[in-house]
Amino acid sequence: MSKSGKNRPPLVADNRYSRRAEQTAKKPEPKKKSPKKRRSPAPRKRRGPIGMILALFGGILRLIWGIIWRGGAIVALIIAGAVWYKSTTLPDMAELIDGRARGSVTMLDRNGREFAWRGDQFAGMITAESVSPNLRNAVVATEDKRFYSHFGVSPRGVLGAIRSNLRSGNGPLSGSGGSTITQQTAKLLCQGQPFDRTIWDSEAAYEADCRQTTLWRKVTEAVYAMSMELKYTKDEILTIYLNRAYLGAGTRGFEAASQRYFGVSSSEVNPAQAALLAGLLKAPSSYAPTSNLQRSWDRASVVVGLMEDQGYITAAQAQDALNNPAQIVSNARGREGGYFADWVMDSGPSYFTDDTTEDVIISTTFDPKIQQAAEDALAWIFENKVKEGSNAQAAIVVMSADGAVRAMVGGRELTSGGSFNRATQALRQTGSLFKPFVFAAALELGHRPMEIINDAPMCMNIAGSGEWCPQNYDRQFKGPITLTQALQESRNIPTILLSESVGREAVRSVANGFGLSAELAQGPALALGVSESTPLEMTGAYAGILNGGSSVTPYGMNELRLRRDDTPLMGSGGGIGERVIREENARKLTWMMTQVVEHGTGQRARIDGWQIAGKSGTTQALRDAWFIGFTADYVTGVWMGYDDNTPMSGVTGGSLPAEIWHETMVRVLEDMVPLPLPTIAPSSEPAGPVMSDAEAENLINLILRELQR
Repeated sequence: MSKSGKNRPPLVADNRYSRRAEQTAKKPEPKKKSPKKRRSPAPRKRRGPIGMILALFGGILRLIWGIIWRGGAIVALIIAGAVWYKSTTLPDMAELIDGRARGSVTMLDRNGREFAWRGDQFAGMITAESVSPNLRNAVVATEDKRFYSHFGVSPRGVLGAIRSNLRSGNGPLSGSGGSTITQQTAKLLCQGQPFDRTIWDSEAAYEADCRQTTLWRKVTEAVYAMSMELKYTKDEILTIYLNRAYLGAGTRGFEAASQRYFGVSSSEVNPAQAALLAGLLKAPSSYAPTSNLQRSWDRASVVVGLMEDQGYITAAQAQDALNNPAQIVSNARGREGGYFADWVMDSGPSYFTDDTTEDVIISTTFDPKIQQAAEDALAWIFENKVKEGSNAQAAIVVMSADGAVRAMVGGRELTSGGSFNRATQALRQTGSLFKPFVFAAALELGHRPMEIINDAPMCMNIAGSGEWCPQNYDRQFKGPITLTQALQESRNIPTILLSESVGREAVRSVANGFGLSAELAQGPALALGVSESTPLEMTGAYAGILNGGSSVTPYGMNELRLRRDDTPLMGSGGGIGERVIREENARKLTWMMTQVVEHGTGQRARIDGWQIAGKSGTTQALRDAWFIGFTADYVTGVWMGYDDNTPMSGVTGGSLPAEIWHETMVRVLEDMVPLPLPTIAPSSEPAGPVMSDAEAENLINLILRELQR
């Protein structure tokens, strides 16, 4: 057993155990780790006072920084939430294009051309893509060169503005605002708050409130601007801005301004025109070319430089724009015929004129050629015939026989609008201008142009006033003269006798019938024009004589309609009315008035080749001087005097007013074919019975007895 066991091969298990034994024998025993020595703490250094302060300061800074970044994170989250929420409440871009609280009134002359505007003009929506690239680039270069790269607020711009304001000695928010176009648009929108008449007295007050600059307003404006950036594209924001901006002269938006100033669409403006328009954004009223063209050019030159610096135009284009500044069209001021336009506005209902919320078109009777003639005539007379520095005023009205007013000058501020209109508002005594109505009443009651009347001294006892002894202007008496001569020479005594003969009620009836609305005098001085009237009213009354004896209501409006509606909402409201005297007598009176111009007090109004009828008028102490005359085409009235009723020096109706009339009508009638007046001249038959001195004395005594009753 033992032998065989010695010779057996080793088993696998034996080998395994033998190898494990060998490995165990070779492996050294692990060293015992010596216990780790514990370091003794380093001796603590004692801090001095400075160290303690620094440590305290550092702790405070760490605390502050922790508060700041956490607070900043919270504020940022609040702002982000506010921006997101506000963006969800913003309306569609199209709803923000036209935000006017009131509409506009555009007036067309008799030829259909625009000549005056009132209210806020808006010429229709434009977009950032549809306007001229010159205009878009000019606006961006001037107002916000980083417009397409910021998120609605430009921190760099704000810091630069604050630095500039502080250097100028202003407060950080006083002066330059550093506002982006988006922020300016937010301000134009009043941050979404619409105009409310219960809060603001006027649109101007509303806009002033929206423009106020406070720290809180700047913060809310920034939030609103960022909300817009989230809601709209850059071009949509620019579109709102281009349509909402006020650009002077009552224009809202660049389309209205472009058409007003240049007569072209905003899609057609060249670099010079674009620079002028963009320059208006800084101060529209001050830089408006209708206010001061040179100032607007100076501002435009700055904009041209910015456009060149930012690469929008070449140096050659910039030089061309500087050499050829933008020119405005002739009617751009919108103040042509300003007195006429104001009168038309006043004559219409306020809900379609001053207080309109719609865009209104008014077709008028206005003739720009005649208006220019009247303005030039007045200017020429005051430059050449009136003492320099005189404060005298004048008014001119030109109308057709049916009462259609063609031109109106309400004072020496020739194109003024919103001023006191002496043509329509000044009630002045008419003087001898009233006399034709006395003669019209006489003709209507059977008297004839060549009938004889006595021009002799007379006195009347006026109840409550005592004796009244009227005089002729020249203090002379002609004795027996014809009615025509009495009117021709504007004799007072015959006119009074004639008025008393036909009856004052008859005279008042004729005068009222022809449109004199003021209360007329009750006494015999009625015949001498002591009652008051306006130049417009008196000119309209004379138009009734020209048209054959029918009353007229002066008018300037032909029709009124809304801009997008061809159906008229209103007509003229004026024109020829009821008959006052028979046509035959109107023609006789017209002939008598031609003798005033040919041989009497109105000779300075004569125009070679034209038949003219008219009458002068001068009031007591030369306080008012008038001349109204007419051709077959037009009736023109002229008044002259002082606003404070001061007497003039040597001015009568037959002097300067007749000359103003002449200068006006020479210009009006230029290139026109002379037409005869519709007159009936007296026949060559005997004039009829002559009123003797005894008959005249009997008439006077009869009048006196009637007055004493």
